Amino acid sequence: MRVLVCLKQVWEPESLFDLQEGELRPQHPPRLKLSSYDELALEETLRLKDRLAQVQVTALSVGPPSVVEALRRALGMGADQAVHILAPDHPPPRPATLASWIAAWAGEQQFDLILAGVMSEDAMQGAVGPMLAAKLRLPVVTSVVSLEPKEDALTVEREMEGGRRQRLAVDLPALVTVQSGPNQPRYPTLSNLLRAKKTTPLTLEAAGLQDPAEREKVLHQAPPEKRRAGLVLKGDTSQKAEQLLTILRERSLL
Repeated sequence: MRVLVCLKQVWEPESLFDLQEGELRPQHPPRLKLSSYDELALEETLRLKDRLAQVQVTALSVGPPSVVEALRRALGMGADQAVHILAPDHPPPRPATLASWIAAWAGEQQFDLILAGVMSEDAMQGAVGPMLAAKLRLPVVTSVVSLEPKEDALTVEREMEGGRRQRLAVDLPALVTVQSGPNQPRYPTLSNLLRAKKTTPLTLEAAGLQDPAEREKVLHQAPPEKRRAGLVLKGDTSQKAEQLLTILRERSLL
């Protein structure tokens, strides 16, 4: 079984950002990490490899040269191969563009299964997975929390609203997006990390892949507008209490 897992490198949530010329940019060179949902998708992929013989896992990521570090982490966790679609991160590619680039390469590889996180940790759109499935004409199941291989099919359990679960059978080849579940991502092993440092990912230029017509673009970003100003009470504790009591009575809250 040949399995592709799609990964995205994102900024650490603790990074500080500013709006510069209408765009969100980090104040300092940000620390980078694998998107949490994609790391969960990688873990589910590696659990398949643990259970089944002859499973070959390919990790793929789109982005600037820094993405190679995310791919090396995937190799350190147990992926067999890595593919880097080299593309600028400014401006960030839109979901339709990302799906087209991945489909242009993956469509020729005949993967049995493609996994991705249910959404990226930064944009949180949940669009690339379903768009990629549509371009490759594959059945897709989203928000999956567990999966079990059954010969040429998968039995998956997906999370629904209200805490309910839905159990489905899907024929392969297929695409699955992974939601957070009971399985935690494993740590890279030392032997795999040493192997990863000596491994050069297959690098493809995004400019040489199919680039769809622009479907959307970000015109401007801005912080939320301030709709009301807070009232700061002055004086000692007794005076502040009197002011608060007066305000509550004026507004018929007491």
